[in-house]
Amino acid sequence: MFKELCIILLLGVRSKIFEHLCDATLQSSFQKLTHENFDRCIPFKHRNPDEGSNENSEKVVEVLMINSPSGPGLLFPKGGWENDETVEEAAIREAIEEAGVRGVLMEFLGHYHFKSKTLQDEFSPEGSCKAAMFALFVKEELESWPEQNTRRRSWLTIPEAYENCRHPWMREALKDGFSKWHENKISTGEAFPDQD
Repeated sequence: MFKELCIILLLGVRSKIFEHLCDATLQSSFQKLTHENFDRCIPFKHRNPDEGSNENSEKVVEVLMINSPSGPGLLFPKGGWENDETVEEAAIREAIEEAGVRGVLMEFLGHYHFKSKTLQDEFSPEGSCKAAMFALFVKEELESWPEQNTRRRSWLTIPEAYENCRHPWMREALKDGFSKWHENKISTGEAFPDQD
């Protein structure tokens, strides 16, 4: 099977061939060879407005970002997914491991493409990556979590998060994905899960 995938790549007809592949396992292997796939979530919560605000003021939405041990700026929790889990399950797992939060996965916000120098190889010289983004309503902040020694959590308003995003594609996901979805949910009066 690997030899056949290499031949497909060498022929440069990967999109046409890929469309005709019907074996899900082969499709998954092919995707992993040509793109690095990640899941990410934008963890969020609502807080009451500051003291002195009008009592009819809407709750303030805050998003959770984490630092990166490899450089400046803040990120949303992310990671790859294991063969035995869905992308949704992986997004929830990464939120626990990297940011120490549990919650309700509410919405798929879209796929966002980016390039990573660390993931460049013969199959993807550009380091092409794709992230599936989700909104995660936070119900619990853990006191201890797997990556707490290397990750610092920061709750930020959307404008603050936009300014602190390490990568432009994350700003796009925050602005065009999460913010629009959240504003629409508020304007239509849809309920959010109870926040403990």
